[in-house]
Amino acid sequence: MAKEIIRIIGLNKTFHSKQGDVVALKNVDLTIHEGEIFGIIGLSGAGKSTLVRCMNFLERPTEGRILFDDVNLSTLSRKELLHVRRSIGMIFQGFNLLEQRTALKNICYPMEIAGWPKQKMKQRAMELLEIVGLPERANAYPSQLSGGQKQRIAIARALATHPKVLLCDEATSALDPNTTDAILNLLKEINLNMGVTIVVITHEMRVIERICNRVAVIDQSEIVELGEVKEVFLRPRSAIAKQLILPKGEGVAHMAGSRCVRIVFDGMSSFEPVISNMTLECRTPVNILFADTKNIDGKAFGQMILQLPEDEKAIERIKSYLESRGIVYKEETGDVHTANA
Repeated sequence: MAKEIIRIIGLNKTFHSKQGDVVALKNVDLTIHEGEIFGIIGLSGAGKSTLVRCMNFLERPTEGRILFDDVNLSTLSRKELLHVRRSIGMIFQGFNLLEQRTALKNICYPMEIAGWPKQKMKQRAMELLEIVGLPERANAYPSQLSGGQKQRIAIARALATHPKVLLCDEATSALDPNTTDAILNLLKEINLNMGVTIVVITHEMRVIERICNRVAVIDQSEIVELGEVKEVFLRPRSAIAKQLILPKGEGVAHMAGSRCVRIVFDGMSSFEPVISNMTLECRTPVNILFADTKNIDGKAFGQMILQLPEDEKAIERIKSYLESRGIVYKEETGDVHTANA
């Protein structure tokens, strides 16, 4: 198993104000391994942004320990902590670029703080502009860049001092789907080619599915589910994971039957008419209540919810067919939508 790069032990964070105390994190234990892309997902206000800010001590925990590369951050002096933070890059939803600086000078900024020589700074910044695909935009100001270009510059800046870890706090939330895909592809390339460990904070399951190896689900300040992305996606256990993964909508909420089945497509051929073949072979119709599937390199990924017929024998034929085809499914009751209410 890969070495631990971040270990969180018994983490609690409480914010104090005149209106009273607000508990942001409760009893969080988490380990992130070197070289992985680790996702943290939850709804707004769940505590995920506070968690990621505790990882680099932008927020100091109320209780607990944060170990980065086997170093307990709470034991460090301010100077030592600043030095460690050079190994932890961070990108944000709002890009946080300096408007009066060009793209090149934005990338140079953390190197300036670290005291790098000018020529070395410029060389490193140009290397990073090549990596993020924007060498021709070196002299452009943030106001002259698109959202996707701004985020690429922010990623380049976060990589400037050769960090071991890149923290991404809702880094794609302000971007359109196509731009989001391009940024996620870039992060995958950085992870693969540079060996940088990446922690992705998001409220979007599709982002987790797209690039993460493992995922932690956070709800009401606590980690409620943790595991391989495929396992959590196929068999969500917690109510919040089901809410994030399972569909919402009128079709599910008003289904008439008392039983349904959730089918998960995890890489079979996109060209195989699974549902059509199933209805022909089982000699029974099904009602598609929900479908969210995508074609990635000729493979089908996603899920469907089918309303089952009332006939018990017909249901058994359908289940037998799915099992014979190696198709992952889970039988649900008619109130599957209640987790989304």
